[in-house]
Amino acid sequence: MNIYVANLSWNTNSDSLQELFSQYGEVTSAYIINDRETGRSRGFGFVEMPNDEEGQKAIDALNETEFEGKNIAISVARPRTERPAGGNRGGGYGGGNRGGGYGGGNR
Repeated sequence: MNIYVANLSWNTNSDSLQELFSQYGEVTSAYIINDRETGRSRGFGFVEMPNDEEGQKAIDALNETEFEGKNIAISVARPRTERPAGGNRGGGYGGGNRGGGYGGGNR
């Protein structure tokens, strides 16, 4: 079972996360997601537990409890959705003639 853990302290590391969940059963992996540019924790992570029953027991016991100074939120992780190739990010600045300035047009 893959478990999503949110609202982690910036100081939480993978070892302390694994230790927390191992009270409820075997933990295959535990990792914190870090910002690519700063390397700083993004405040969430994932824990993998091979036994679904133990994983659910950990979720039930730990959800909305205090861990390292923060109330953590825990749920079953949803599978990542596939993103289309090319990464259409939308948005942008509109382009085209936007006019603007003081009065615009010819005088």
